[in-house]
Amino acid sequence: MNITEDFDTEARRSGWRTIRKVAPYLWPDDQPWVKRRVVLALVALFVAKVVSVSTPFFYKAAVDKLAGEGVDAAWMLGAGAVGLTVAYGVARLMNVGFQQARDAIFAAVGQRALRGLALETFNHIHALSLRYHITRKTGGLSRIIERGVKGVDFLLRFLLFSVGPLVLELFMIGIVLAVLFDITYLGVVAVTIALYIWFTFKVTEWRVRIRKEMNDQDTDANQKAIDSLLNFETVKYFGAEKREASRYDSAMEGYEAAALKTSYSLAFLNFGQSVLITTGLVLVMVMAAIGVSQGQLTVGDFVMVNAYMIQITMPLNFLGTVYREIRQSLIDMGEMFDLLEQPREVSDKPDADVLKVQGGQVEFDNIFFGYDEARPILKGISLTVDAGQRVAIVGPSGSGKSTIGRLMFRFYDVNDGALRIDGQDVRDVTQDSLHDSIGVVPQDTVLFNDTIRYNIAYGRDGATFAEIEAAAKAASIHDFIQSLPDGYETIVGERGLKLSGGEKQRVGIARTLLKNPPILLLDEATSALDTETEREIQSELRAMGEGRTVLTIAHRLSTIVDADQIVVLEAGEIVERGTHDELLVRNGRYASLWARQAAEERAA
Repeated sequence: MNITEDFDTEARRSGWRTIRKVAPYLWPDDQPWVKRRVVLALVALFVAKVVSVSTPFFYKAAVDKLAGEGVDAAWMLGAGAVGLTVAYGVARLMNVGFQQARDAIFAAVGQRALRGLALETFNHIHALSLRYHITRKTGGLSRIIERGVKGVDFLLRFLLFSVGPLVLELFMIGIVLAVLFDITYLGVVAVTIALYIWFTFKVTEWRVRIRKEMNDQDTDANQKAIDSLLNFETVKYFGAEKREASRYDSAMEGYEAAALKTSYSLAFLNFGQSVLITTGLVLVMVMAAIGVSQGQLTVGDFVMVNAYMIQITMPLNFLGTVYREIRQSLIDMGEMFDLLEQPREVSDKPDADVLKVQGGQVEFDNIFFGYDEARPILKGISLTVDAGQRVAIVGPSGSGKSTIGRLMFRFYDVNDGALRIDGQDVRDVTQDSLHDSIGVVPQDTVLFNDTIRYNIAYGRDGATFAEIEAAAKAASIHDFIQSLPDGYETIVGERGLKLSGGEKQRVGIARTLLKNPPILLLDEATSALDTETEREIQSELRAMGEGRTVLTIAHRLSTIVDADQIVVLEAGEIVERGTHDELLVRNGRYASLWARQAAEERAA
């Protein structure tokens, strides 16, 4: 099988998978109102098509009346040409009216599907592992979600109201042509439609491959733009504006080439469709003209045949557009469903219990872990942090310090061994209850582009303003907030860039205090700050740890001299443990790190 056949097979498989996933939104068992709306929309659709197929009869009758040809049928009830013309106009309005009613009735179904799928995707993304989010490009991810969700309403609407209605209308018109005229008319129309559909599908499948290439280039360009903007300061530091512009332009050049191919192929498709449909139209009209000249048909019959051919031509032209858009929606949604099918690396057990924290003892029992099996990070770590104890983990970069924090929060599961809180294995409890029990102050507190009040309140849903203020006071940031023109309603900017490093950390401390967890993880919480700001914040961190179990991952040893126990980690193994004084007396690895940092501080 060649590459093209592989692509076509995969595209069809992906398309059917997408349709299967979207179909339940049309007929959900738990939403009877959705079913009622779908049924009403289908009824409106059927009535609209019956009226549409009946409309040319009024046109024919009016023309025959004016030409003095034909015989009044009983259904005309002796109506004159003016009355028949009015009836023709009313029929056209009814057709449009029922179509609009159909769309209005179905609108709520489409919007519900869009909202439901968007929420499902959003929840799933948050449920994916940290490993996935580290390796995934955020810009490309956001564009995949955007295109996929937008395709839901379109796909639902046109699967139900374009392909089905077109088949129904063609079937009705085919019966009229065969019964009132001749089977030859039906044959010509059927062959024209078959050739048209074959040509449209073949060329569109070719265009889908080109469109997918264009999407890939679009995603790449968007990702590069977002990545560059997120690193705005870095770009400025290195004077790399031209380099970034060149990189972005290179990606856009690929998009331009793919977009041009798309435009050229669209022109070819449109011209080919016009040739086929015009040929069929001319053949049928020539046959009708011959019939009129031979006295077998009236002028009204000629007009009616023309009206039916126009009715066929319009939806067929629309079919080309709809098919292209449906295929594109299937591709866009296929990418999104690929995302939804990404397995959760960490998930709750079916019988997972709620974590019950009584004291807050944390136990690492012979833990082995590696992000890659070929590269182990932790090699048999055993450590017990008693309830209310302050334990610090230190060591050189790459020793596995931050990995311990990630395992504790269960961003990853251990490869071997066990991590327990008050005797409960974290793999046996729900992630929500585990996360509720642990407060984290990271090295770099990232804030939402919202108000200071919102960012502090993020610590506990439903917190009152008085509680937010109390947390801010405890974090020694209340006075600073009050000094701002907008106070707690001050917008902090993208990732909190309008605040200094120390101010951001204090906001982070405040929201962790508001969360009020029994276990606290300080993940190098002050290593990104200058020495003076670090000393100022240390008092808030010490106060925050009172009455809690505190695990501190530290870079600067001066911040953890008062810890109950200091653990020295190196190459994924514990090489020393004890208090600050005990470790200095031992004159081992910790003493060496302490002497080196002290020398660096004196030199600075």
